[in-house]
Amino acid sequence: MNLDFDRREWLQRASGGFGALALAGLMAEAADPPPGDPLAARPGHFPAKADRVIFIYSTGGVSHVDTFDEKPKLLADHGKTITASRWLNKAGKFDRYLIRPKWGYKPYGKSGLRVSDLFPHVGSVIDDVCVLNAMHCESDGHDKATLAAHNGSAQAIRPSAGSWVSYGLGTVNRNLPSFMVLAPAPPYGGAQTWGSDFLPGCHQGTHVIPGAEPLPNLKPRVPGDDLQPMELALLQKLNRTHLEPRSADRALEARIRSFETAFGMQREAPEAFDLSKESDETLKLYGIDRKTTVGFGWQCLVARRLAEKGVRFLELIDVGSSNNWDSHGDMADHGRLAKAIDRPIAGLLTDLKRRGMLARTLVVWTTEFGRTPFNQKADHPGREHHNLCFSSWMAGGGVKGGIVHGKSDEYGILPVEGKVYTHDFHATILHLLGLDHEKLTFRHAGRDYRLTDVGGEVIKAIIA
Repeated sequence: MNLDFDRREWLQRASGGFGALALAGLMAEAADPPPGDPLAARPGHFPAKADRVIFIYSTGGVSHVDTFDEKPKLLADHGKTITASRWLNKAGKFDRYLIRPKWGYKPYGKSGLRVSDLFPHVGSVIDDVCVLNAMHCESDGHDKATLAAHNGSAQAIRPSAGSWVSYGLGTVNRNLPSFMVLAPAPPYGGAQTWGSDFLPGCHQGTHVIPGAEPLPNLKPRVPGDDLQPMELALLQKLNRTHLEPRSADRALEARIRSFETAFGMQREAPEAFDLSKESDETLKLYGIDRKTTVGFGWQCLVARRLAEKGVRFLELIDVGSSNNWDSHGDMADHGRLAKAIDRPIAGLLTDLKRRGMLARTLVVWTTEFGRTPFNQKADHPGREHHNLCFSSWMAGGGVKGGIVHGKSDEYGILPVEGKVYTHDFHATILHLLGLDHEKLTFRHAGRDYRLTDVGGEVIKAIIA
């Protein structure tokens, strides 16, 4: 190990090696990336319609028949009995009572799409939204369905969709992670939902917790502008020397790169989280004020700012694995939860559109599954898990707006037209980013893995 280099060499190496990504961003944003860099920006398999994704996830299982899938027949037949083929993750024959929605529906926009009274603000921008009303997934267990929604598999831990996007496209801003998660708490499945698993660790999501200090320890502890780059250059040399005989250690490589990104974040991240330069009108659009540092409005506005700075994949989780949309006892709780996200989501779509960003930003909203249109008692105020049919939506990023794709039966129990499975959902997201889901693979344990496993069809009917 040769550590014989002087102060001049330290300064020279401060523009390469540890801290190079950040300093290159300071001096020349368009500099060529280091060879073999897994975060280097690269083109997709074909021209993309979207450059980035904002993935909104509502934890707990949002009822489709109370939000985006209106069922007049369910309203009319409230209290009548049916025979269900699945109940609480068990197949069979179950006599159950139909339960009407608690909220009405209204038509919105030029399209006239009907949206629940739970989401009047989203209704106001529905002409930019493509609603998917025939979604279905593999499991009606929270943990498994949440992992499937993020990682494509309900049975095994796999890299998350955000990690696959980072792996496939790299980053366009060396000073920020390519994949960031803005969430007050993890959903079911925990940090596995944004993990990179067998992909290089640099592609895992960076968890940002809303609050006065969303990313702690960003302020440099070293005084002055010269000393820290010198220290980082020395540390990089030691790290790389240590890595040479351990080149197969992905965790070590990821740790080294995380330090490089962290150095750049000291410059970029504080500005991204500083909302002081936003106008009062913009803050009102998201339903927040200048003192706000938490809440879904804050998450949406910060997501827009991070998207402007080049973050590839942003996930927004409105609640964690408790106090969420899992309304077994009383569906009235959907009212509280919808109020917290309705205005911010509409504000995000409006803000992106007026800034000319929505056309190249794919905004996705989903949940792990829906809720049963029936229950054990005719007067039961809640709904149970239902993975056989639920609603999601996409907006911007090359998706047709003001349309509904897919149809469920008259009670919202099963899809009858335009079924969309989890793998189809992910294949379409990747396609809009210019990635072929069948070609985006990674060799691991003797086989080629992909986000969509061995399935998935792009939903071509919704692409503009």
